Amino acid sequence: MIEVRGISHGFPREANGQDVFQVLDDVSFTIGDGSIASLLGPSGCGKTTLLRIIDGLIRPIAGEIWIDGAPVRKPATNRAMVFQEFNLLPWRTAQRNIEFAGELQGVSRAERQKRATDALKQVGLDRFAGYFPHQLSGGMKQRVGLARALATNPDYLLMDEPFGALDPQIREIMQIEMLKLLEDEGKTIVLVTHSVDEAIFLSDFVVIFSANPGRVIATIEIDLPRPRWSNDETIKASADFVRYRQEIWHLLKEQLRSTEEATQ
Repeated sequence: MIEVRGISHGFPREANGQDVFQVLDDVSFTIGDGSIASLLGPSGCGKTTLLRIIDGLIRPIAGEIWIDGAPVRKPATNRAMVFQEFNLLPWRTAQRNIEFAGELQGVSRAERQKRATDALKQVGLDRFAGYFPHQLSGGMKQRVGLARALATNPDYLLMDEPFGALDPQIREIMQIEMLKLLEDEGKTIVLVTHSVDEAIFLSDFVVIFSANPGRVIATIEIDLPRPRWSNDETIKASADFVRYRQEIWHLLKEQLRSTEEATQ
């Protein structure tokens, strides 16, 4: 499991580093094995920063991340990050972009080719293995990014607004496809999103953050039946879904009001 223990972090406003802009303040929560958790809060509350801290890309000013009983000091092969930007190498095909992580890990050529081929099949893009990024749609590029993460077979999948750049119709399709792909694999997923409906539909629980600096103001367990992708329209129209939406929106609106008042 992932344990977030008293994380505080900030960035220097000036080159001398003496004036620090704080983005996270004493954040703590636990994500159980095989759970899907969403991080939700106003822009600038440190959600993406926390995700990078969990991955080991950033060392926090205070606090620690523990995964599987050990502190996180740097990135590891049991975790994979899906970035909001596609971050595909334009001179590589979809297949070769997915193989890139294996190259960095020293995986043999035959093995990384097999992993890439299998991952492309998982996301339904095996026919596009030889296509370059400029030949793919936005949704297809995002699926290549997901396949690149899956090819490393991580236990923990960290996703930063993975569907934020997609239009609403494609976004809903990708949500369903991701659930089909991942619900049976038992991976632990941490998702940063600005969409209340997306957080409710995908997650086992939602962590609500305050406005800057980010603090945990609520952790809401989402008790909706799975598999959700098989009955998504009914679930989204249910009284429980609407109740979760109203509860979360009330919390977020309070934070947005406080932000507006602070800037007046």
